[in-house]
Amino acid sequence: MLRHHCQTLIDGAELERRIVDTRTGPVLLDCRHDLTDPSAGRRAFAAGHLPNARHLDLNTDLSGPLTEHSGRHPLPTPRTLASRLAALGITPATEVICYDAGDGSFAARAWWLLRWMGHAAVAVLDGGFAAWQSAGRHVAHGEGTPPVPASPLPLRPPLERHVDTAAVARDLDSNRWLLVDARAPERFRGEHEPIDPVAGHIPGAINRPFTANLHGGHFKPARQLAAEWQALLSGRATQDVIVYCGSGVTACHHVLALAHAGLPGARLYAGSWSAWCGDATRPVAKGA
Repeated sequence: MLRHHCQTLIDGAELERRIVDTRTGPVLLDCRHDLTDPSAGRRAFAAGHLPNARHLDLNTDLSGPLTEHSGRHPLPTPRTLASRLAALGITPATEVICYDAGDGSFAARAWWLLRWMGHAAVAVLDGGFAAWQSAGRHVAHGEGTPPVPASPLPLRPPLERHVDTAAVARDLDSNRWLLVDARAPERFRGEHEPIDPVAGHIPGAINRPFTANLHGGHFKPARQLAAEWQALLSGRATQDVIVYCGSGVTACHHVLALAHAGLPGARLYAGSWSAWCGDATRPVAKGA
């Protein structure tokens, strides 16, 4: 039976106990990435990684092909993702642990995608590679033992949901959704935009940077996260929440934090700001 705490976060000590037996232990997915240097994740993996980990690239593995209206990191198709995961030896019975450099922003994307595929046995390593390494735990080098490919994962009912640009635009004035922007405050306010061509945010959205879910390089305790999010929601149900960011990656961090806090159900706007601002006719807000 899947242990409860491995559906959201797992700490380094617990993971170290689980990977002793490489035959029955979890599959580890190294999701390290740098938005400004796409090859940085692969170089970091080559320099050192958790034992028997497999590397996944944000652009080629955890995203689909770009289209005119997709945003910077569109979702891959379920069939494509199922085939990629199967090539890494992941079956419906496999426990999967995702990690990145530390803050969980890229690992959360992989976590969300697996749950979107209906795979419940997935968690994120709290503190990521930085915490693992600083604790003096074993770091491996090289590619390691090649995984034994499995049959493609069956397409099961999703455990996470997303919305597209049309849905956000259609209900923008209805107060149906609470839009939560996961980007840094200066990007939300439109004061600084280092990536996308337009600065600002979706009208009516509120700002909670994904980094607000963290303290000292780790996720805040579940009880603290619950209190902070409930104050932000002001009585709204989590199912009424749509989270977004620049391209649908770091917003997954909010979905993970909410689930860890016992508040599941938030939806991801997969295209996020990069899809929204791609059409000059859509409204843009600035300021707090």
